[in-house]
Parts: sequence; structure tokens; C-alpha cells
Amino acid sequence: MTDNPDAKTGETAQVRYDQARYVENGQYEPLLAEKDLTRVEVGGDDDDSPLPDDLTRDSLELPELSEPELARHYTRLSQMIYGIDSGPYPLGSCTMKYNPKFTEDVAALPSAAVHPDRSERSTQGSLELMYHLQDYLGRIGGMDAVTLQPPAGAAGEFVGIRVAAAYHEHNGEGHRDEVIIPDSAHGTNFATAALGGYDVVSLPSDDEGRVDLEALEAALSEKTAALMLTNPNTLGLFERDITEIAEMVHDVGGLLYYDGANLNALLGRARPGDMGFDVMHYNVHKTFATPHGGGGPGAGPVGVVSELAPFLPSPRVRVLEDDSSASEPTYELFEPDHTIGKVHGFQGNWLVLVKTFAYIARLGDDGLTDASAKAVLNANYLASQLEYDVPYEPFHHEFVASAGEQDAADVAKRMLDYGVHPPTTKWPEIVPEALMTEPTEVESKATLDRLAAAFNAVADEDDEALEAAPGRTTARRIDQTSAARNPRLSWHALEDE
Repeated sequence: MTDNPDAKTGETAQVRYDQARYVENGQYEPLLAEKDLTRVEVGGDDDDSPLPDDLTRDSLELPELSEPELARHYTRLSQMIYGIDSGPYPLGSCTMKYNPKFTEDVAALPSAAVHPDRSERSTQGSLELMYHLQDYLGRIGGMDAVTLQPPAGAAGEFVGIRVAAAYHEHNGEGHRDEVIIPDSAHGTNFATAALGGYDVVSLPSDDEGRVDLEALEAALSEKTAALMLTNPNTLGLFERDITEIAEMVHDVGGLLYYDGANLNALLGRARPGDMGFDVMHYNVHKTFATPHGGGGPGAGPVGVVSELAPFLPSPRVRVLEDDSSASEPTYELFEPDHTIGKVHGFQGNWLVLVKTFAYIARLGDDGLTDASAKAVLNANYLASQLEYDVPYEPFHHEFVASAGEQDAADVAKRMLDYGVHPPTTKWPEIVPEALMTEPTEVESKATLDRLAAAFNAVADEDDEALEAAPGRTTARRIDQTSAARNPRLSWHALEDE
């Protein structure tokens, strides 16, 4: 303890810093053992505070730190967390793709800081961008109309299903209460259908990992509202019978929903609308390199064919047709005739949409086509370098390897010790001990080689090494189940131990 005569109260205190520097073999060296605290008066009479007495205090203890100490502390913290700027994130289907910094620069422009409550007359630039983004996305997906409101891919799914429900209800077919979903589909598909009030009919895959047409025929009926499908699917396999699948669904009066999680495999080469899909959502974080939601702002625009356009959320953006006196187009917000209503404040997460627009505009047709080519190339190259078996192929942008006799979760934990992020594990369940992997188009051959080396090093290790992993990370092996069921959301909870 060190005296601090400059403290306002003349009191001193001691604080021990838990932050430490990793040395080797699981050992940590304290960086700062003790530091002075300054006691600062922060309030007056408790009676002046609107807070309860047990939530107020008379003083606040602040550590006396120099600027270098403070900068180094937060730099150390940042280095303890793996992020997309640290290395690849090969999480199949839920992939974290590198977000190019130029889109952040565009979103940070003062002209992008537009308050959403301003009048349409004073926000013509913003409305013009949204109008053209609607058009970009519609052309990319082969859709006739697009809403930008949904704040994430899962939210886009929900909007798409609600639009489908409104369409059926409007046509006097509210009795359609089933949504068919393949067993390899994203978990959000099942949740979305259930949340939308539908009964879920699970569809088994055939021996090749694709939709079983006989099982689909048996599942379809006058009760079918929609079939939710990802193409390529979660095994990275293209549904070769997609036009036949679309005809089967449409013949019973159902709609075909496209989960846009894997659209990055098709850019510039194929469009869901041309395959027969009626409604789709776009995962802009996955396809167009905007930040992933993860609890923060995201975007999951929804596109539909013309028959479903009147049911999209309100408002959308269009050109004002009767303003012939204007030298340039005038844009306005409008409410679709049979809209399902608002699903998000204003027109969605504006700055995420700005980044989406900037990415598409900069790459253009040729750039987007090149991105899908490299996504497929990278996935196939990485898979060719692995010792683990990949049971289903030929695949496109992602693949699912099997850990075989090893536990896939243990494999993932051990990969952390090699300085890389592991793939998605244990799913889809049709592959035993699944390692679902997607490197994306942004990674170099050198990065893919390092990732493959980590996979193969773990493949050669014994159970003892896997079960003890990770051993070189800041946090050791944790009880994930207890952490999920009994989260400690504040450091105060540590006092309960």
C-alpha cells in the first residue's frame, strides 16, 4: 500500500490487477501488482439522488494510470480476443467474413449521419441510395421487390414467412399451416416457421445429401404453406433438382423460400428467382461483407416476386412518378397495399445498408462474380489439404468434414491452441462429428495452408491431448453447458464463489 497525499479525502487504497502477460506453458506473469487509487467525491446529499440508497455512493475510487499504461492495458485485452482482423473465421454457414475498411470509411462520412426523422425532401440522397440498393439486391437475387427493414438474417426469415402467411390469408388459404424444412437446414429455419405459427415438417435428405424427392412428394399437401430451402445447402451441395422441386411446391399451391446464407456461392452465376424461389432473405454480412449482427446492428433484406410485393413491410422507397418538373428523380416512401406493417424502426439499420451498397457498387458485376469463384476455389483447395474425410461432394463454397473417432468439440478446442479459429461443429447431424468449414473468398493460399496445418496437427493427436484442450488460451476449458444455462453477466457474481 502506498500513501497518496493528493487524494481529495486523504485516504489510500490498494488494487491488484488481474491482467497478466502470458509467458509459456500456461504460466502468467503479473504486469502490475499494486497501484494507487484516488478517491474522488462524486455526489452530494443522498436525498438529491432519484436512485435508491443502495444504488448510490459518496465517492468513486479511480486508479492513477499514465496514458501509456492505459493504452497498453487495452491493447493487451484486444490481443487476447480473436477477431476477423486476427485471422480466418471458417465457421460454416455462420461465417464471419472480413469487413473491408473502405465501407467503414463510407459509413463514417458526415453526409451519412442522417437523422431518420428528417423529411423526405431533405433526405433525397439517402432515399436514392436505398432505392438503388433495393434494385441491386433485386437484380442479384432475381426478385421483383425488396424491403431493407429486417435487422438480421433471422429477422429476414421471419419477415419472409409472415409475408407468405399474409399472401395465403389474402387468397383465402389460411388453412395452410405447415412449413417443410430439410433436416440439414439452418436451425433458424425451424425456429422461424414455429414462431410464425406453423407446424414444422422435417424433410430427410437422400443418400447424396440433397432433398429426397420422394419424401418431398409425400410431405406436400394442400396444408403446405412453404418449403424453406438453402441452395447450395449446408453441405455445400447444389440442389440439382431445384426446378423440379419448385414445380412440385407450386403445384400444391405452396411457396418456395430461399435462405440466403449461401448466396455468396452463386453471385454472378445463378439467381434464386430464376430457380423458382418466391421469397428470400439476404445475409449481407455473409454475402456483401458488412459486420455480422452478433447482438449489434445487422441487416437481412427480403426480396419477393411481384405477387408478394404488396405484402412487404412498410415503408419502401420508390420514384415519385408525377414530379415531372424535377430535373432529377424525386424519391418517396410508400406503404404497400397489403403490408404486414413495420418490422423495424424507420427503414432498417441505415449505416449497415450504406456499407452493403458501397461493397456492391465497388465490386460491380465482375467483382461479385469473381468473389463467388474464389469462395468455391478456396473451399475446395482447403478440403483437398485435410486428412479428415469429407463424405459429401462435389461441394461449392463450404464443406463438412467428419472428425471420425474424435469428438468434434474437442477438435475445435484443440485448434485454438494452434492459433486459429475452429469450424462449426456437430452440425449438420447427417455427418458424424461434423466439422462444417467455410474459408470464404478473402483468404490467401498461405492462410489456407496454415489453417490446413492446424486441422491436420489435431487429426494426429490422441484423446488425452484433445480432452485437455485448450491449454494456451487466456481462458482454459470451460463448462459450456453450465455457462449457457447459468450465465454470470457481472463481475459481482464472482463474489458468489
